[in-house]
Amino acid sequence: MAEQVTMPEDDEVRRKLLMLRSSIDNLDAALVHLLAERFKCTQRVGRLKAAHRMPPADPDREAAQITRLRELALDSDLDPAFAEKFLNFIIEEVVRHHKAIAREPLDN
Repeated sequence: MAEQVTMPEDDEVRRKLLMLRSSIDNLDAALVHLLAERFKCTQRVGRLKAAHRMPPADPDREAAQITRLRELALDSDLDPAFAEKFLNFIIEEVVRHHKAIAREPLDN
C-alpha cells in the first residue's frame, strides 16, 4: 500500500475547509435559534386563535407569506422554489400545532 504524501497546499485547503465549516455550523445554530423563536410566536398565535375559536389555518395569510418569501428569496439570490418548500414545511408544522392547541381545554 502506497503512503500518501501530504503537500503543504493540502494543509491550507484543510484549514480553509475547517474555517468554512465552522461558519456553516454557526449559521446552522442561528437557524435553529431563529426557528425556536418563530415557533414560540406561532404557539402564542395558536393560543389566541383557539381562545377566539378561529380556524387553525389561514390560507390567505399563508399565500401572502409564500409570495413574500419567494420575492425575498429572489432578492437574496436564493432559489424561490426552495424558499417556498421550506415555508410550506414550516406552515404545515405551525398548523399542526394550532390544531393541537385548539383541542386543548380553554383556561378560564
